[in-house]
Parts: sequence; structure tokens; C-alpha cells
Amino acid sequence: MTDRPNFLYIMTDQHRADGLGCYGHPVVRTPNIDAIAKTGTRFEQFFVATPVCMPNRASFMTGRYPSTHGLRYNGCLLSENANTFVDVLKAGGYRTASIGKSHLQPMTDVAPFATDAFETGPVKEAWKEDSARYDNEQPAQYDAQGRYQFPTPYYGYEHIDMVTGHGDRAGGHYQQWFRERHENWEELTDRKNQLEHNYSCPQAFRTPIPEDSYPTAFIRDRAKEYLRDSASEAAPFFSFVSFPDPHHPFNPPGKYWDMYSPDDFDVPLRYSDHKNPPPPLVDAKARFDTGELPKIPQIAFMANDQHIREAMALTAGMTTMIDDAVGEIIEVLKETGQYENTVIIFNSDHGDFLGDYNLLLKGAWPKDAITRVPMIWSDPKDRAAAVSQSLVSTVDIAPTLLERAGIKPYFGMQGRSFMPCLEGKEGPRDSLLIEFNDGGKRMGFDTPARVRVLVNNDWHLAVYKGESWGELYDRVNDPQHVNNLWDSTDHAAIKASLVLELAHQLIAQMDESPRSTLLA
Repeated sequence: MTDRPNFLYIMTDQHRADGLGCYGHPVVRTPNIDAIAKTGTRFEQFFVATPVCMPNRASFMTGRYPSTHGLRYNGCLLSENANTFVDVLKAGGYRTASIGKSHLQPMTDVAPFATDAFETGPVKEAWKEDSARYDNEQPAQYDAQGRYQFPTPYYGYEHIDMVTGHGDRAGGHYQQWFRERHENWEELTDRKNQLEHNYSCPQAFRTPIPEDSYPTAFIRDRAKEYLRDSASEAAPFFSFVSFPDPHHPFNPPGKYWDMYSPDDFDVPLRYSDHKNPPPPLVDAKARFDTGELPKIPQIAFMANDQHIREAMALTAGMTTMIDDAVGEIIEVLKETGQYENTVIIFNSDHGDFLGDYNLLLKGAWPKDAITRVPMIWSDPKDRAAAVSQSLVSTVDIAPTLLERAGIKPYFGMQGRSFMPCLEGKEGPRDSLLIEFNDGGKRMGFDTPARVRVLVNNDWHLAVYKGESWGELYDRVNDPQHVNNLWDSTDHAAIKASLVLELAHQLIAQMDESPRSTLLA
């Protein structure tokens, strides 16, 4: 083992913390990810900076909150002027690779739109346009035969195997590889040709794509190839391996489709369990009662118990497929003699309601199901099992990785290293901030929701911009968040103190730049 370890960072998409065996799931089988937990620290209170793909991935890369780095909701982009921790690692001598989903730029060719609240004149936005290209993840780049030559470095990554989208219609380099592999690729991705099944859950599609041609397999094989090539290199590597699953649609291929039965799953938390449902939940229930489904597949919706069990079973199938891939990837580390000098990390970009309060997907109601995610850190310095109860955020990942690599971060990084937690000490936070900025009006909001959440060991506070209501939950006595204490006179003093703490957190959201030594 050397002082400059390799890093294998594995990320899943829309994967809540309790969706793994090592986090207590009673049904889903994840022996390979569980094995990482048996040789590392598993975090029980790891929360995202925001429960949305693109902005949280940008927070992961920059160590900064969405309100600061600028990628605030899906469909925006992370400016290529932004520094990332990968840039720092590369400048420090690391070889860097991104294999799988990146999602730092739009994956569709849908143009951004302005809201009705503003009229633009000769100068359209507060930020000047830069000259960088932001179409690298869009479909048109991958329409041609062969392989799109990705401009690098890409946010610090030198090697790119890009996968865009989700499920059996993923794009990017995967789509180019898939077309070369299957002459009938259009038939295989046409939903009219899905295999027969008896599931009725929305977005449940039984894909005819073979297991070895599914995006998870592509990412697995590209990661194994990169790790084998790395064995002969002198410089250490940072390899980001990012699976688009178990994000919806619910379409595990081959044996993974019926690996689990819906009858094996329970719905532990229903709408009726909430004692005083807040407006977003009430709105979802009203739409469910009229049979209204979202106009686009990304919006959260309420479902009946059978549909939820089906979604749980199919999500479990996608999860176990990822687990099998993780096992093969780590086996290559061991075969090539790199395991003893590689930090292995498992994490997710955000969660899924997946049945909580009868909801599916994610939305403008930031509960633990979508904000709390798995984080496992297995370090060759000490491959011992441990559990940390420290509060940790996505913004804390970048400074922690850099500290472990022995490289100093840049000014403006808002996260705090959680290296002390890996040594059994106290964490860096007494409370943490979660942001949510919606790109459109949904879940009953008249304007796109702007939410700020404060979490500490005892309480969960949520404040909604422009709304007279809010949420306060006792995390100790009400871990499922079914009794909103916002209007409780007995808890008025607690609410006031938490609102003040939230104000302090928000005041801190700025770039800390170098100061004159005369002012030190």
C-alpha cells in the first residue's frame, strides 16, 4: 500500500439508503455491496445536497451547493469554468476516468425555457455566455456510426465512456456500442416489442434486450477493461463508475425481471399513516383519486399497493444486477493486485419514494426516502467493518477524497472532510442543509418549489418559499415523519431555534475567497 491510493467510486441512480442488504433490506440480495460494507465504514446519516440528479452530481463534483455552483435543477448545466475535485486530482498526478452516467450537461435536446416572471432584453441572463460546448451528452452527438470522440478533459476526466438516459433506452457511447452489437437495435428498443408480462405498474417494461447488452453490463465491462489497463500504470487512478439504475423505468433484463416477486414486498408506510398530510401529499392523493397520471415520466405520483410492490420487485432486480456487476469489478481489482491500494466507495445520487406514503419516484417534497442515500467507504488503511452515525452531505465528498489523496482543495469548496468519521471520531457537522429547486410547477405548487431543509440528529425542518405552511418532524420519536409539528404550540421554541440555525446555514452559502493578509 502507498500513500497515494487509487479510488474506485461506484454510484447508483435514484437508490435510497435502505435498498441494500447491508442497510437492512429484508428481501433484496446485494452480497457484493454488503461485502464492501463488511470491510469499511457504512454511514447511517448520509444526505444529498439536493434530491435531484444533475444538481446533486454537480455538488458531488464541486463540493458546493446548487445555489452556489449554478446547476440548480435538471436541464441546466455545470459551467466548464467550474473547478472540480477531479480537476484537482488530475493536476496532482492522478489518472481520471468516468465510466457510465455523468449528467453534468443536458442529456436531451430540449431547449431551456424562460419563466413568465421575467422578460429578457438585449442581455438575457445575469451570467455572460461562455464559449464552451454543452452538447456533449445530447443524443445528436451519438447518431453517427463508430464512437463519438469526447473532448477531454471533461470536468477533469481524461477517459470517458458515456452513458446517458436510463433503462433500455440509454444513449451515449453505450448506444453506439449497442447499435454495432445488434443489427435489430431499433426493434429491441421499441416498447411495442416488449416481452409478455402481467405487471400493470406504470413504467414497468419487460425489455427484450439481453442481459449482456443492457447498460449495466456495458458499464461493468468498460470498468473492468479500464482497471486491467491501469494495472501496468505507475500513476494512481480515480475511476468513477456510475450506473443509471435502479432509476425508473422499471425494466431489469433477462433473469433479473422475475428474480423477485411483488408478493415478497410490503408497503410499510401508506398515505393514511400520515396524521396531517402537507399540501404536496394532499395534491398527489387528489390526482390519484381521479386517476390522473403525470404528463411526463419524471414526476412523482401516487400508486396503489400492488403497483408499489411491483415497482419494488423490479427495482430489486435492477439492484441485484448492479450488485453482480460490482462483484465482477472488484474481482478484477483483486486479480490485478490493485485491491490492496484502492479505496472503494459506494454511494447514490438521490433516493426514490418507492412506496413511502404510496408515492413513487421523486419530487418537491424532500423526505428521507429521496434525501438519505447509501454511503460506504472501504479503505485499505483499515478494512474493518464500522458504522457511523455522523451527519454527512454530498458536498463533503470532494474535500474528503482530496484529503485522503494528500492534495489540498481549492477556495470556494463548501464541504467538510469526514475523514475523522473514518477513524471512529466525531463528524464535521451538528446539522446539515438540503436544497430543493424545482424546474417546473408540480405537486400542487403554484410556482416551481423552492425548499430548504435543515436536518440534525433530532429534528427535520422544511421551509417552503412563499408558503405559510412548513414541516417539523421529530426524527427520534417519529422517524417515518407522519406527524407534522409545524403548528404545534408545544414545539414553537424548537421551531424558532431551527429556523434560526437554517438562516445561519443560508448566510454561509457564499464563495470564501482568499483575503488580504492585512485583514487576517
